[in-house]
Amino acid sequence: MTKKNKAPSPRTPKILADSKFSPLSFEIVKSLKKAGYQAYLVGGCVRDLLVGIKAKDFDVSTNATPEQVRKIFRASRIIGKRFRLVHVFSRNELIEVSTFRADASKTKNNDGLVKDTDGKILRDNVWGSLEEDCVRRDFSINALYFDPVENVLHDFHNGIQHIQKKTIVSIGDPMLRFEEDPVRSLRAIRFSSKLGFKISGDIKEAIYKKAPLLGNISNARLFDEFCKIFLSQKASDNFEKLQSFGALKYLINTKKYPVDSFGLRFQQAALINTDNRLKSDQSVTPGFLLAALMWPKLIDETNEKGTLNLKKFFRSMDRIIREQQELTAIPRKFHGYIKDIWSLQLKLETRLGHQPYKILNHPRFRAAYDFLLLREEAAKDGQGIGSWWTDFQKVNRPRKIEMLQILRDSRKGPVEKKFGFLEELS
Repeated sequence: MTKKNKAPSPRTPKILADSKFSPLSFEIVKSLKKAGYQAYLVGGCVRDLLVGIKAKDFDVSTNATPEQVRKIFRASRIIGKRFRLVHVFSRNELIEVSTFRADASKTKNNDGLVKDTDGKILRDNVWGSLEEDCVRRDFSINALYFDPVENVLHDFHNGIQHIQKKTIVSIGDPMLRFEEDPVRSLRAIRFSSKLGFKISGDIKEAIYKKAPLLGNISNARLFDEFCKIFLSQKASDNFEKLQSFGALKYLINTKKYPVDSFGLRFQQAALINTDNRLKSDQSVTPGFLLAALMWPKLIDETNEKGTLNLKKFFRSMDRIIREQQELTAIPRKFHGYIKDIWSLQLKLETRLGHQPYKILNHPRFRAAYDFLLLREEAAKDGQGIGSWWTDFQKVNRPRKIEMLQILRDSRKGPVEKKFGFLEELS
């Protein structure tokens, strides 16, 4: 581990001094200091402000224990078992307050530290000093402590220097740190994409070697990481990095598809679409992205010589979702959502009888329609099914009747319920 240093006293960067912090976080720091405790804004909020990114999550770190914090703030609750924290909340805001942690391995009284056989920390509630807490942080860029009341910044591990060099550097040996918490490997990848920073060589090596430990992480926690990674405007970048490090399989129930295959093109189209929607302040849901990322697997497993086995298709839905559930704990509300999107694809293609009218009123129509457009784009299909639906939504009733009649006239004999674009099934 890094040697304990005296806190340097760098001049607080002007960007921090001029920053507007969340009112609640400022009041929490102020109240804790007034009660005689140390208190700082820490981690991502300080890092993002220094990088020039709008900070969203304002976390506070203090030498007050969770019980002491709870006494100061009436609107608060103690949460967690692995790490005990305090959530302090107002009507519009919630701030996470953590207590400084010690290096329990060097502490005689370490009953608060519990590890498994792989070295992963199961419980860590051994309190310590500011300097000790800093050593416990994952990366130097996240180990910056700022007191907005006194306008003082503490940087024990050259975090500002690494921000200037745009490099993610581990505090301590990353091999050991990733054993303690394998999710740190995902965090390194996520910060690299978010900030445009390079990952140091020793961290890269640790990700490669310790990625299998992600299999020991709870599916609930990995779902949370899935959302952070793929709903962050950097989904496409993160997907590629996870794949290159061999870590994608711990988050998504899919396989590695060849370059320029339908499977990879479709997944990339869905990821880019997610990024673009977020950049345009449009709504996104993890259910839609999961449906898209798993779709090629569903097609592969039910495709029989270029024809989709529909019985097998519908039977396979639950199993594939269940397999994904073993990786990431998909909230139950998304199970039906995903299956609706998948099953509606057949009806969107066939457009039989009065079916199109019913589909327009289906609560999942818009999601299924967007899904169809992505499939059509990835399959490089020129049949125009997507544009047909685009027009069908816009025109009046008489024109709808006319469009359906033209469609019926274009078909010779009974309509065969075939499904899937040619390249999708090749």
